Amino acid sequence: MKLIKLTAISAAVLASSAALAAEPVIVVDDNDAVVYEAEPASYAYDADAGVVSNTTGAIFGGTKTLFQTAINPASVSAEVGTLGYGANIGWSLNEKTELQAGWAGGDVADLFGGDFDVDDINYDVDSDFSNPYLGVQLRPAGNWFTMGAGIIVPDNDIDVRANAKNDNYRINDENYNADEVGTLEGNLEHRNKLAPYATIGFRPNITNNFGVFGELGAAYMGKTDATVRAVNGTDPIRGAEAAAAAETELEDKDYLEWMPIVKLGATYRF
Repeated sequence: MKLIKLTAISAAVLASSAALAAEPVIVVDDNDAVVYEAEPASYAYDADAGVVSNTTGAIFGGTKTLFQTAINPASVSAEVGTLGYGANIGWSLNEKTELQAGWAGGDVADLFGGDFDVDDINYDVDSDFSNPYLGVQLRPAGNWFTMGAGIIVPDNDIDVRANAKNDNYRINDENYNADEVGTLEGNLEHRNKLAPYATIGFRPNITNNFGVFGELGAAYMGKTDATVRAVNGTDPIRGAEAAAAAETELEDKDYLEWMPIVKLGATYRF
């Protein structure tokens, strides 16, 4: 009889572990009840794919495993790109899905020359970016190819200053004398407080713990509000006209609605 009872208890424990039951297994022996805890899900690192696999076949094995996963991230990464210098933390849900939380910012303009052209005017740019983000990285084929999506919470300061050419600012097909206008300077601000983004990329491994990655994509930042001022000019009226024309020209550029995402980085996996 004891052998039968022990066999039944062992079978119950094994069955509960195989099914990843979050609830304890209770076996009644006459008047005594014995409680057996199910084992949490176990994970293994896949060096070829660069992901953490759930060897028991489930995303989470109950509340305890969810908590353990939350406080024990699968990876940390450092990055540099159009959103700035930054870092992120990743949590692997399974071999094809990883959640990410990160931040990128700083003076991005210095990375890309510090100027841009709008029609006939060249603008010097000084920036101070802050882009916290939440996203998910997918590996649809279970290999190094990735697809990402998420939300950025942008707080970016973009200051601009127009450069005169041949002592003139040419705005909307009209010439404004640089001495009369003075210096045209101002700032740009995107309207979106939440900016959705999407990327594609690659994440090959160098060792079991170290890897590199690259991503290409875009974030929709919304329409641009421009504020331009004319300072130190000899003709304030002419300066105000040039500033208003420059604001309109900056806001009419659709490409400023989209922030290109280009980033490179390195990852360490625990």
